[in-house]
Amino acid sequence: MTDPRYQDPRRTVDAVWKLESAAVVATLTRMVRDVGVAEELAQDALVAALEQWPVTGVPDNPGAWLTTVAKRRAVDHLRRSARQERVYDRLAHEVDQEPEPEPEQPEQDDVLRLMFLSCHPVLPTAARVALTLRLLGGLAVAEIARAFLTGERVIARRIATAKRTLAEERVPFALPDGAELAERLSSVLEVVYLIFNEGYSATSGDDLLRPGLCHEALRLGRLLADLVPDEPEAHGLVALMEIQASRSAARTGPDGAPVPLHEQNRGRWDQLLIRRGFAAMLRARRAGGTPGPYVLQAAIAVCHARARTAEETDWPRIVTLYDALVQLVPTPVVRLNRAVAVGRAHGPEAGLAAIDALLDDPALRDYHLLPSVRGDLLARLDRPAEAHREFARAAALTGNAAERAFLLRRAAELADTDPLGPTLGTAAAEFLRRDDLDPATVRAYRQTLRRLRLALGDRLPLAELTAADVARVVTVAWGGAAAATWNRHRAGVRSFGAWAGLPDLATGLARRADPRPPAEPIPPALLEALWSRPDVPLRERTLWRLLHESAAGVRTVLSLDVERLDLVDRRARAGDRWVSWRSGTAQLLPELLAGRTRGPVFLADRRPAPARMPTAADLCPQTGRRRLSYERAEFLFKQATRSLDPTGRGFTLRQLKPRR
Repeated sequence: MTDPRYQDPRRTVDAVWKLESAAVVATLTRMVRDVGVAEELAQDALVAALEQWPVTGVPDNPGAWLTTVAKRRAVDHLRRSARQERVYDRLAHEVDQEPEPEPEQPEQDDVLRLMFLSCHPVLPTAARVALTLRLLGGLAVAEIARAFLTGERVIARRIATAKRTLAEERVPFALPDGAELAERLSSVLEVVYLIFNEGYSATSGDDLLRPGLCHEALRLGRLLADLVPDEPEAHGLVALMEIQASRSAARTGPDGAPVPLHEQNRGRWDQLLIRRGFAAMLRARRAGGTPGPYVLQAAIAVCHARARTAEETDWPRIVTLYDALVQLVPTPVVRLNRAVAVGRAHGPEAGLAAIDALLDDPALRDYHLLPSVRGDLLARLDRPAEAHREFARAAALTGNAAERAFLLRRAAELADTDPLGPTLGTAAAEFLRRDDLDPATVRAYRQTLRRLRLALGDRLPLAELTAADVARVVTVAWGGAAAATWNRHRAGVRSFGAWAGLPDLATGLARRADPRPPAEPIPPALLEALWSRPDVPLRERTLWRLLHESAAGVRTVLSLDVERLDLVDRRARAGDRWVSWRSGTAQLLPELLAGRTRGPVFLADRRPAPARMPTAADLCPQTGRRRLSYERAEFLFKQATRSLDPTGRGFTLRQLKPRR
């Protein structure tokens, strides 16, 4: 009979690595004090296993084998790079004395230190998630990329940058203590729950669930709870994830469409996971202390799990728990969830009032669950036309294909007839097709109208569009923006209102004074230095010269199209005005155009991705590249002029305009 240790060793290596990688990397990090180097050394040990185990068979204690080999690699590294050779020789002697890998219990504190390190607040959230899955989950870059529907290069760069940041910031491989412990533990819990939520309710892609991420988050949560047994929030998070995961099989129908909680077949809920969640909740309560956010959310999940039917759910109790949660975490999403509970406990009118109080919150302006919940409450109040618009709006906001299809179906169930007269969506599209608008104006107006359409819904009858609705949407979106931005969107609303026969549409949008002082022109001597630089690309040289010689606005110049150029008379049509230039620009333009006859004059460096394809007016039909954006042009100019600017910040494109 074949020794089981020789059967499919590669699969064994993969399984062992996912279980043991956190302990191996943690041990090495303690030795070398650099998580990046530690991971490289751990990978060396993995390679050694892949080479040797197919030949020699899987060791009796594969985790100990990996740890020992990795430690030997670490000692070799320390011998090569460190100065304290005596200390390292002693470490090497200790390791060399080990004739065979003996079963060893990895130091739990090292794994906990690694958790705190990978979730350090110095890193952005996306980097913490990627690094945690890599170091503690043992996932390959390709696996993480697939899980988050992201390119491998993006994930690899994110992980590399995170490791470099930890090294540059000299983040210690140590356990926080005192007041810092609670804050740092909160960061770890947040990362684990973010991973779980992305698996439980995917924000993008075709499927609602990504079970691999749920499983990984549960494993990390259980590991964390074992490492900090006296922390009730760790057990609360595990209880919350166990109970939520128990509903996975019932959350989607045969076609993959989402099934709301109150419609789920509770016979399909996983009772083992529910019991594990209850047990974790008991451990959280035994740990004592005032219930924290995760314990309170777990208590809400327990209420749902205990109800044998949706009708038996103790909604008043859930509202009370949400009231306590709002006191601790007064976020818009928590308040939205509370509004759902209020709608179930006290009726849809009360729920709708709680929802409407959140409409002005900027954090929820693109959150698809706000119109989705509002649509459900309106449907329960027998207001089908309004509910239809809310479900359609929610469908436009979600990035998940399964949710979008579900929301569109709900909208279709409520719409029997088309609205009378033009709608916001059709009117906006017709308005933007006008021939008398130049491309720059169309782009600006499109941004304004897109926000109105997302916030109010394409199917809103134009006759029901009010100045109050518009003021609310514009204020939520751009209330904190600069005066120039606010005034640009105000102008878009006024123009659309005048065209649509709604002249009072911008009544609630007062014009703002621009506090910025006039841009100080770049001194002539510095301009000459700029013109004479040989390293400036042709596109930038032409753009800068044209801005200086024409004294036109940056957006106006960027909106120029090749077919509107009059190279002989040195001028071009831009909307209802002319832009003219002198000899410096005249010498550069023919070379920049390179035979092009149509499309934007100034093009971006790359072709746009399929998902971000611009309108035909902003796309060159000959090269496939899009129009150069204002933001990119400004960034490049600042970068190029830092060495010329006495402040070191770099000049702005507005400063190319000469003094009049």
